[in-house]
Amino acid sequence: MKYIKNISLIMILTSMILVSCGPDYLSPAPSAAVGATTYYSTEAELETGVINMYDGLQGVNILAITNIDLNHSVQFEYYLTEMRSDNTRTKSQEGEAAQFEFYTIEANNGIVEDYYRSMYDIIFRANTVLENLGVASEENAAAFEAEAKFIRAYAYFNLVRLWGDVPLVDRVISLFDTETQFTRVSTDQVYSLIISDLQTAAAGLTDGGSANRASKSAANAMLAKVYLTTGDYSLAKARCEEVMNAGFTLEPEFKDVFFAEGNNEVIFAVGYVGDETNDSQSFSTEMLNAVGRTAGVNYVTDEAVAFLDEFGGNRTAYSYRQDALQFEQNQVVKWLPEGDASLGIDPTASDSRRAGNDWIDIRYADVLLMHAEATIGAGTGLSTTDPTSISAFQAVRDRAGFTDPVTSITKEELLNERRAELAFENHRFFDLVRFGVAQEVLGEFAANNGAVFTGTDLLLPIPTREINLSNGVLTQNPGY
Repeated sequence: MKYIKNISLIMILTSMILVSCGPDYLSPAPSAAVGATTYYSTEAELETGVINMYDGLQGVNILAITNIDLNHSVQFEYYLTEMRSDNTRTKSQEGEAAQFEFYTIEANNGIVEDYYRSMYDIIFRANTVLENLGVASEENAAAFEAEAKFIRAYAYFNLVRLWGDVPLVDRVISLFDTETQFTRVSTDQVYSLIISDLQTAAAGLTDGGSANRASKSAANAMLAKVYLTTGDYSLAKARCEEVMNAGFTLEPEFKDVFFAEGNNEVIFAVGYVGDETNDSQSFSTEMLNAVGRTAGVNYVTDEAVAFLDEFGGNRTAYSYRQDALQFEQNQVVKWLPEGDASLGIDPTASDSRRAGNDWIDIRYADVLLMHAEATIGAGTGLSTTDPTSISAFQAVRDRAGFTDPVTSITKEELLNERRAELAFENHRFFDLVRFGVAQEVLGEFAANNGAVFTGTDLLLPIPTREINLSNGVLTQNPGY
């Protein structure tokens, strides 16, 4: 991240001592190790644990170390989200990535396992901070708790939306507490913890710091989306309005959201530093098929191209572009590590495989559109004329170059606007599910592209490795 440099070996070892992936991590048992029980004795040491949570979100650049047990975290997220939507696909329909494109995901898919493992590693790091709050000063303990609970909620929100019922680990547990590690609990229980954590985070944090670190508005924005997901629309609307009154603004130029880092639209982002293997990312290169590769992933579908050409406005040029070498292919533009002089975009790294582009997780435009979603959901019809929602929606449209006055917003119009505004930012699949149209939209999309989408494809398979480690305690999702 922008402020994370050279996480200490002690912290790396600490984070690997206990991860919710089973007891084989300590086989054979080490004769000595640095652990959380001996490391955290001062507030300064606890703060390294706080920073370590964000390092877990950042993940490991796949070029750094190829050990399959190291977690790539959000760097692999687009496989599980964008490539399961109608927005992106593989370039040559090869390997494990193609399973997402064709909805033929297998329980032993390594990408699925990596992301599942990554989220539980992040949860462990957050739980470790929470368990050691006693060494923090009274002045800082509440803020550390709030950050840890924000990060834990972040991970669980992704887990519950992607897998449904999942194991709920809300404390540091023994390696041999297999019941907690492997017993799936209801989504209601998981959402209860997420909401409680985010309420604590919103109450204990402030705004004004780096967008690469949790803040009050980040917690409120995430909580708004949680409430939209659970159908608590009035609560979602109230949280959106807290963010809308917190001083964030839309960037005047759409391009600058992504290529002027630290701007006033970004509420929370996972930060990366270009050309530094330990703090850079490689997913931008994969999206763009950069560095001359002949096979790549996350190319723009024909359907998304047609949609953006019609609804994107001035966002389109900064959403996708034609491949300069293979004209039949279209690439994602929102992250261009090698830059593009014709678009006025500078490189973020000399080696595009070690990109410095931040991953923007929450931005203000999303919050403005969520406000309209909340008012539609809380109403009796399928549209809204709420003045605040109209004004927020109009602001997003105006920036895109559509200045025709908006007098009402339908659910379909809102879903279209979210797709155009947030394309390739890992929102589309979750939006389709939350709006209740995933089966219809993705079923038609799959049929038109030689695939089959069924209701069981709404959830991912529990990784085979996890089920094997649990000795059958961990159950599989239907259809796998």
